[in-house]
Amino acid sequence: MQPSTHAEAVVTPADLEQAVAIIRRGGIVAFPTETYYGLAVDPFNREAVSRLFAVKRRAPDKPILCLVPDREHLFSLIRTIPTCYETLMEAFWPGPLTLIFDAREEVPVSLTGYSGTIGVRVSSHPVAAWLAKAYGGPISATSANFSGHPAAASAVEVGTQLGPDVDLILDGGDTPGGTGSTLVGLDNEQLVLRRAGVVTLQQLNDVLTPHFVVDAREESA
Repeated sequence: MQPSTHAEAVVTPADLEQAVAIIRRGGIVAFPTETYYGLAVDPFNREAVSRLFAVKRRAPDKPILCLVPDREHLFSLIRTIPTCYETLMEAFWPGPLTLIFDAREEVPVSLTGYSGTIGVRVSSHPVAAWLAKAYGGPISATSANFSGHPAAASAVEVGTQLGPDVDLILDGGDTPGGTGSTLVGLDNEQLVLRRAGVVTLQQLNDVLTPHFVVDAREESA
C-alpha cells in the first residue's frame, strides 16, 4: 500500500485483513499508534523478529515492545502482573503507558534484548487496537524508523525511511509524534520510570497510593 499525503487517511477492513495475513506469514506491517508509527510482526516468529532487528538496524541488546488487544492476552507474553501495576493499568490502559514484565519462557530471548523482560501496553489508537484485535494476539510495536533516527509520525515518513523493507503500511493519517510511550518497570519492588513519555511522572504518581514511581534516570545521573 502506498502512503497517502493527507492527514485523514482511512484504513479499511480489507486493509486489516491484508495486514493480518502478512504478519501471519512472517512479514512486517507499519501502523499508526497514539504516539508514532510502529512495526508489527508476530513476536513468536523468530525469523520475523530477526528480520525486524535487521530492518531497523537495531542493536541486539535493545528489546522490542509489544501491543496486546486486551489484558487477557498479556499472559501469552508475561508470567504475572505485579500488584502495583494494577492501578496503572486501570488508569492509563488503553494508552501510551508501556509496562515492563517478566517474559514467559516461550517468548524469544531476542525480543527481550536478552533481558528476560518485555514491555507491553494496550493501544488507544483505533487502528493499532483494531490490528491487534484482528490478529488475535500480541504484535510487536517498535517505532517505524532506523534506530537512532527520528521516529516516523506519518505513513509518508515510514516510506521515506524504510521503503520496501516494510511489506505494508497501514496509512491511518498523521500521529501526534512529539514523544513516545512512557516506560515503567520494577526494581526490587520499587516502581521506576525507565523512559519519559506522554504520561508524565506526576500523572503516574497522582493515581498511586501507597506506591509511587521514582525517576530511574535521575538516580543513574
